[in-house]
Amino acid sequence: MQEHIETPQHATPERGQAFVPPELERIGEVLYEVAPSFRADMQVPARVFADEELLEQLRRDHSLAQLVNVTTLPGIAAPAFGMPDMHEGYGFPVGGVAATEAPDGVISPGGIGFDINCGVRLLASRLRSADIGPRLEPLMHELSRSVPAGFGRASRQLAATPEQMDRILDEGVPYLVRELGLGFEEDLPHIESRGRLPWASARDVSTRARSRGHDQLGTLGGGNHFVEVQVVDRIHEPAAAAALGLSLDQVTVLIHTGSRGLGHQVCTDFLRLMDEAMARYGIVVPDRQLACAPLSSPEGQSYLGAMAAAANFGWCNRQTIGERARHVFARFFGPAGKLDLVYDVAHNTAKLERYGERTLCVHRKGATRAFGPSHPETPQAYRGVGQPVFIPGSMGTSSFLLVGTDESPELSLGSACHGAGRAMSRAAAKRQVVGHELRHQLTRQGVCVSCRSNQELAEEAPVAYKDVEKVVEVTHRAGLARKGARLRPIGVLKG
Repeated sequence: MQEHIETPQHATPERGQAFVPPELERIGEVLYEVAPSFRADMQVPARVFADEELLEQLRRDHSLAQLVNVTTLPGIAAPAFGMPDMHEGYGFPVGGVAATEAPDGVISPGGIGFDINCGVRLLASRLRSADIGPRLEPLMHELSRSVPAGFGRASRQLAATPEQMDRILDEGVPYLVRELGLGFEEDLPHIESRGRLPWASARDVSTRARSRGHDQLGTLGGGNHFVEVQVVDRIHEPAAAAALGLSLDQVTVLIHTGSRGLGHQVCTDFLRLMDEAMARYGIVVPDRQLACAPLSSPEGQSYLGAMAAAANFGWCNRQTIGERARHVFARFFGPAGKLDLVYDVAHNTAKLERYGERTLCVHRKGATRAFGPSHPETPQAYRGVGQPVFIPGSMGTSSFLLVGTDESPELSLGSACHGAGRAMSRAAAKRQVVGHELRHQLTRQGVCVSCRSNQELAEEAPVAYKDVEKVVEVTHRAGLARKGARLRPIGVLKG
């Protein structure tokens, strides 16, 4: 069964009603606001980080209206934020951030999305681009053999037993490292939350979700998921790059994937459950895709535990893929091919976080945690510069490494963007791009592509995405995160 790719139904504010575009007021250099006076049911402002060009792209879909809908959620405790890469999603926009009071506010599966703990992991080698040379194509071939990719493709050699699945869901990456030998103890501080949300509850994950995920550990999936071999081609902040172990012309590996079919099923299960439960709690939302329940309710607590378990599975998936990449690089390059984990960060989660005297349930959907140098959850090794934030590009374009700021909690609930953000749908991309021509174009640019399907390649063409340079520049100018380094792809593995 295929993983879910969000296809919004344009239910804004209710299907069949006339669409009224939100009125935006510029309140900062790259910050715009829809005031609560725009609609009677808004409880807080909706704020968007963008420049004029990105704002114009936002007006082409319903993402602004979706962000306004988010401001109506019971118990919402701060403005709803849209990141510079925001685009239309299921209920919540992708690139949306919202916080509700804990325990009295709601939790909404649509505010996390179907691919729970989709996220990004960066590993750094001691190699330079010249060391790869003519070995790039066989290297990418071996990576494609080692990391199953594509919708529904499973990894039979790592099929988890029911007992192993329970421990993966409850204990996350520490279990893989300490019991299965997948990685090293020193990896753990370089993973968000050390690769485990402690409130995870395997018992709240359905049998169907488990069956979809039990043989998908270490698999990439399809859509915009990838493994890229990259080269550091620009250093924006030398101190940050040095602290993260990066230097010019260094070869790195960037992994982008999530919790596969297991996370999708968890979201599906609880959307149905919460849609049925809202009437019991007297909750009315402007779009059924915003189905939610009080965080303190049995439904809310069960979803929080199941979502955290799926998040643990997502970190374990990237840990396993990272280990496979390590083995391939070691076979090709020996000690020089050793891959050190720089960081692993999620961009589809809900987490309980402290802001002053309040505990908030922060929904991040297509948004990356971006804590600064002094935040206690920033790894000790990065306390001088800030938590790493990864902004992937789109095959033929660069990716960026940023570092969080101490101002981000006040500016955006400690959040930044998560990628370039789609500028057109997958269907539109396939109508405009010919897959085999794109493959040849990327080859001419020096990018070796491993992707079984030209059709899936066309869906993820660079033209289908916003300008990642602009997205990163807005993020930097807004003070959400600072530019550290730019990475250029030389090899791409996609579903």
